[in-house]
Amino acid sequence: MKTLKDLNLNESAYVKTVGGEGELRQHFLDMGVIPGAKVTLVKYAPMGDPMELRIHGYELTLRLNEAEQIEVTDQPLHEESDAPDHLDRPYLDASNSPFDHHPGLGEDGIYHDEKNAHPVPEGTTLTFALAGNQNCGKTTLFNQLTGSNQHVGNFPGVTVDRKSGAIKGYPETLITDLPGIYSMSPYSAEEIVSRQFILNEKPTGIINIVDATNIERNLYLTMQLIELNKPMVVALNMMDEVQGNGGSIKINKLEAMLGVPVVPISAAKNEGIDELVRHALHVAKYQELPTRTDFCDENDHGGAVHRALHAIMHLVQDHAEDAEIPIRFAASKLIEGDEVVLNALNLDNDEKKAIEAIIAQMEKERHLDRAAAIADMRFAFIEKCVAATVIKPRESKEHERSRRIDAILTGKYTAIPAFIIIMAIIFYLTFNLVGAYFQDLIATGIDHLTNIVALAMKAGGVNEVLQSLVINGIFTGVGSVLSFLPLIVLLFFFLSLLEDTGYMARIAFVMDKLLRKIGLSGRSVVPMLMGFGCSVPAVMSSRTLPSDRDRKMTIMLVPFMSCTAKLPIYAFFTAAFFPGHGAIVMVLLYFLGIVVGILTALLSKNTFFKGEAVPFVMELPNYRLPSARNVLQLLWEKSKDFIQRAFTIIFVASIVIWFLQNFGLHLQLVKNPDDSILAYCASFIAPIFKPLGFGDWRITSALITGFMAKESVVSTLTVLFGSTAHIMSTLTTLSAASLLVFCLLYTPCVAAIASIKRELGGRWAGFIVIFQCVIAYLCAFIVHTIGLLF
Repeated sequence: MKTLKDLNLNESAYVKTVGGEGELRQHFLDMGVIPGAKVTLVKYAPMGDPMELRIHGYELTLRLNEAEQIEVTDQPLHEESDAPDHLDRPYLDASNSPFDHHPGLGEDGIYHDEKNAHPVPEGTTLTFALAGNQNCGKTTLFNQLTGSNQHVGNFPGVTVDRKSGAIKGYPETLITDLPGIYSMSPYSAEEIVSRQFILNEKPTGIINIVDATNIERNLYLTMQLIELNKPMVVALNMMDEVQGNGGSIKINKLEAMLGVPVVPISAAKNEGIDELVRHALHVAKYQELPTRTDFCDENDHGGAVHRALHAIMHLVQDHAEDAEIPIRFAASKLIEGDEVVLNALNLDNDEKKAIEAIIAQMEKERHLDRAAAIADMRFAFIEKCVAATVIKPRESKEHERSRRIDAILTGKYTAIPAFIIIMAIIFYLTFNLVGAYFQDLIATGIDHLTNIVALAMKAGGVNEVLQSLVINGIFTGVGSVLSFLPLIVLLFFFLSLLEDTGYMARIAFVMDKLLRKIGLSGRSVVPMLMGFGCSVPAVMSSRTLPSDRDRKMTIMLVPFMSCTAKLPIYAFFTAAFFPGHGAIVMVLLYFLGIVVGILTALLSKNTFFKGEAVPFVMELPNYRLPSARNVLQLLWEKSKDFIQRAFTIIFVASIVIWFLQNFGLHLQLVKNPDDSILAYCASFIAPIFKPLGFGDWRITSALITGFMAKESVVSTLTVLFGSTAHIMSTLTTLSAASLLVFCLLYTPCVAAIASIKRELGGRWAGFIVIFQCVIAYLCAFIVHTIGLLF
């Protein structure tokens, strides 16, 4: 048996059978890996796994163990299946095609069916769902539609961002930007929330954005959205690229075949947006439903799929109406084996048996299993649709450019060096050149503001306790963390460039095999690398991971990557206790953090996070330059998110730490820190650290304040001990080494914990704090114990 894994470079074959089971197999089918489809092996990742394939005109990545489940043959399956193979269709130049009047870019389409219109009452807020594949320009279109009239929240129960806003010039509208998805199957959190939003929140209209340069891939989602029988308009994006490559799409013909209005646009150039808005408002206001939701051909393979779909539609019609699920959508999902829809319909056992009998008969006649038959039916229609409406050159300029760039960025010998160089440049600019400059600038500004407020409060005769609260508590605590804002903004700026250009997908492709050994996928590499800079943006960036398991595991590992806030601790102790060997000690600390993180991952994947990393089925988009507006919008959102969420927790924590430092057990103000509540608590905790070699309450106090911000560890030690010499007389070199290991590994700062709580919830945040402290204690104990033997 020959499988995809057995293909040689640039060898083509035809899919014969698709193995696997459950959601993964459904995802294969939804991505176009269906019996009869032509696939070509483009390349292997530098480490030999995963592989890059070309299918239906786009690039797809699969791991070798996943490719092994897909049987292929050298011969087309025309006698077995009419499944489409888009690469075999002749490509022509539009300039040589016969004239067919249809709207060009920025012109109105003419398709509207007003016979069955049911206008909504005047004053009703028109709500829209903006849906589309990943990398189709959806974010750009959303920003063009809403401008600054948008807010970011979460979909209920998940950490998937929910962006909503009113369409510019139309205050009585609300459009929600759904996550980028490939189908309406419940494979990922994004697909689940998108489906639930459309089914449960019932928007008055759907705007489906389609990448015109990859229309075959995108129309698969379009067909499923049409099955939902909601007022809908298709935004055919990137038409400027299609036309620039000598191509064309017959809009009127496409409208007639899909049964919904189609508007050609270029979101990046803001062309066709006004026409799109007019169409969307019209179909939503008058509730114009698609003129067709049935895409199965009664003559295709004897009409097996057609008969099965319509038989099930008649059987479950009353149940679908009661559950408020569109009947055509319900029938197709029942054939696919969608458990969520099956449970929602509340069928009795006899009805379930009848449905299974219908499906069994369809499989027998069609010679395909249930899920493959539905996928094949959709792609068969797409093939007919594309053949009738699309004229394009064999290869676009964008794809040719991407191939040339990939020869370096994903090349066997150049990919990893290129990745290291790119990340080194990003870190240098963020933490040394640009970021450090603005960080110092903000820190200086905060210091000046602190001095001005302090002088003003003193001149105004403000109570000394209140002065201390404002200056030593709020300004010191909040200011120390606020100075990290430039680093966070810069990191997210570079992250957005990596994501929007398409390089992020290549990083995951290159690093997947390495990270899979510790139970993660290649997508986790960027958050973990960002952890060396700052844990806050690293944790926030993990929401791009498609798997809840991978996201939790990645967030748990991020704090083991030593952040820059710990550098003052390393610098202070290496200068005092390891003069002349500072660089070696720091390298060893960073290396130890990585090793402990790897060991933790190996332990976690067999305990807390059993199972394999999420399958690596991913599209590699063409490289594109991101729009400045999108990047600036992202930076504004992330900055606001950091300030609003982390800032509030830091504000409260600053007041708590100040109170503990300045008040005694009887709630009286104390002048000597030795008499404070913090000193009492630290004295109570200090004996726990005696086996580690630093059982002094002042060191414990510094570790507690380090929870607020790691930089405060050194300043607290200096205040409590009075001088470096006093610290050196209290600690031995071995104790200093043990303390450094503990500082490396113990709980991240409150800002990072706030971000973890934001992503995973309070329980996970608390667990990670305790888990890291336990790991830090054990490692410091091992270092101290081994040191005593020598």
